[in-house]
Formats: sequence, C-alpha cells, structure tokens
Amino acid sequence: MALFAEQFFAHHLTLPYPEAAITGDTYYAAPSPDLPQRLRIGFAPTLRAGEYDGLRLQVTHLEHGPLDTVALSFAGHGAFAVRDRRQGRKPGQDGYGVFRDWHSLQTPPWLGIGVTGLRTAISQYVRLWFPGAPPVRTEPRSAAAVLEPPAVAGPARGR
Repeated sequence: MALFAEQFFAHHLTLPYPEAAITGDTYYAAPSPDLPQRLRIGFAPTLRAGEYDGLRLQVTHLEHGPLDTVALSFAGHGAFAVRDRRQGRKPGQDGYGVFRDWHSLQTPPWLGIGVTGLRTAISQYVRLWFPGAPPVRTEPRSAAAVLEPPAVAGPARGR
C-alpha cells in the first residue's frame, strides 16, 4: 500500500525548502544549502507492520554521517485529535494517534491529519540545526486545501 508520501510532504506538510526531493516514502532537504547538514523526514513505523505513529526527523552531515534523530509522535502533536475524538478513541486504545496502510484504498491512509503541531515542531528542530533556513509555515491550511488532493496536470480536453 502506498503511503502517498509525495502528496503528504509536498502538498500537505508543505515545507519551504527549494532544495528538496521525495524518494520512496522519505523527504530529503537541504534547508540551508551552504551548510553540510541535510534533513531527512520519514514516517515512523510502530512494531506493527503497516502502522505509523509519527514522523522521524534526522540530520545528517555530508562527511560525518547522522548527527541527530528525533521522533515526532502524531498523538503528541495532535495530528489525529479530531479523528480520534470523533471515533471515541482515547490514549492507550488501539488505533489512537496512528494511521495504518493495511487496506488497498485509493485515498491516503493519513487523510484528515492535522499538521500544525508537526510543522511547529519541525520548524523548531530545523532552526536548531539549520541557522538561516526559511521558516516553516505553522498556520493551518484552508479546509479545501486539506481535503482536496492536488490537481494532476494533464492534456487539455476538447469539448
């Protein structure tokens, strides 16, 4: 099952780094291109296959390898608070603060995630390791932007 990583990182989380790429399910960036550090963000798996409970951020030095790794839990940053409250899930219950890609759905398994808390934490982390990096936008997106997948460019259709 696809995690729709490109849609999540490029069109939903919308980090401001022009030197960035998404490979597989991982986002790579050079928030401050003049520094030798690079940022890597991926989904943090739980012990269950196909279940994710947060994002894992890692700073890597081009010559010295990994410098720091931190996990940002979805529960700790309120990412699924609305969904979990609506479904009556409480901390400690199965499915609380996680998403699963166990089914072949045509929609992202993380659909409905609130990314404001995650963006704030990413911004703080990036400011620590990448002085001078562009700030991460932390205000929420409009409801239409959150719910609608990005448009796919294609050939114009005739009438």
